[in-house]
Amino acid sequence: MATQNVAVLGATGSIGTATLDVLQHLDRIDGANQWNLWAASGHANLDLLAKLLDGLHRPPRRVVLSDPESAIHFRSRHATAAMQICTGPDALVEVASDPEVDIVVAAIVGRAGLESTLAAVESGKRVALANKETMVVGGSLVNATLMQSGAELLPIDSEHSAIFQCLGEKSCKPRKLILTASGGPFRSWSAAQMDQATPDSALDHPTWDMGPKITIDSATMMNKALEVIEARWLFDLPAESIEVVVHPQSIIHSMVEFEDGSVIAQLSPPDMRLPIQYALTYPRRLACQVPPLDREQRWDLTLEPADRERFPALDLGFEVAAAGGTAGAVVNAANESAVGLFLEGKIRFTDIVPTCRTCLENHSFEPNPTLETLLRLDRWARKEVAKQANVDRPLRRSGE
Repeated sequence: MATQNVAVLGATGSIGTATLDVLQHLDRIDGANQWNLWAASGHANLDLLAKLLDGLHRPPRRVVLSDPESAIHFRSRHATAAMQICTGPDALVEVASDPEVDIVVAAIVGRAGLESTLAAVESGKRVALANKETMVVGGSLVNATLMQSGAELLPIDSEHSAIFQCLGEKSCKPRKLILTASGGPFRSWSAAQMDQATPDSALDHPTWDMGPKITIDSATMMNKALEVIEARWLFDLPAESIEVVVHPQSIIHSMVEFEDGSVIAQLSPPDMRLPIQYALTYPRRLACQVPPLDREQRWDLTLEPADRERFPALDLGFEVAAAGGTAGAVVNAANESAVGLFLEGKIRFTDIVPTCRTCLENHSFEPNPTLETLLRLDRWARKEVAKQANVDRPLRRSGE
């Protein structure tokens, strides 16, 4: 029996906890492999991390924590001879590139996941990618590294997993990638209503259970804008070959239109365990914990045009996807900071996207940036958002 050692970076987020569930399921039902959680990382929710690790049959070899002080406290309570506890971004990179790791699940939210994901790609591993910001910020760098290392990059986002599955091994190039969007909590709200939106109302997603940052992105539809940018790099298609439609039921996860006009869609219940498992086991399909669609009841599956006037993040996303270069790094950093300020009650919901656009327009665009340039502009955009909002400090990156 073969062994699959998996590193889950971002283990306490919604994707991370679902991944641990999938790993235990696969370890029970997969007769060809033993599935091990080799490493896990956590940020602030250390009680949840401890609970997750206590529920495992085999503890991970390494645990990476963001904060050295938290690591001391965690080590005093949970360290064992078999489990090494380390801290900081360098430790994430070391885990992601460790030769004993077969698969890296990149589930750290935000730009903070870039370096470790890139390290996993450089090491030639299979990378199950839930961190869309990696491709938004550094898509050209990641793709160039993929060509050199021979790594596998398999998407976990339900929309990009759906496109990957619809494309299969087909030799013909698609005409259109059609990303579906739930529409978020404000799908039917007017612009005037959104101007008065509170963090609580924006966090009340009708379909998916996600972390606060991604949920706010869903409300602005910036999440979909970032997915447009990610799709441009993942599938090597120009921005004009990507569309967004609203599908409130979140059953059709995305569609692909081919040259002959055929449209192929992937459907499943809105449960992230399915795309996570597919990224881990590809090309095999194994029994999954997700219940099948109940075909004994009537399903109303609606598709609506996306309203770009009420949700200007979409136009911004298509512009960034077309521009490439440094545009993604700036808009992503501005959005992370603006979302944080909204959650702190320092800016309005409807300030988030205009703030991102202002940063994009004010930065010095470079078409072929280095990693150092992208990181420098990431820092610049956060300071620029703080300046626009008239606050004393730039917000920390998600995951820090």
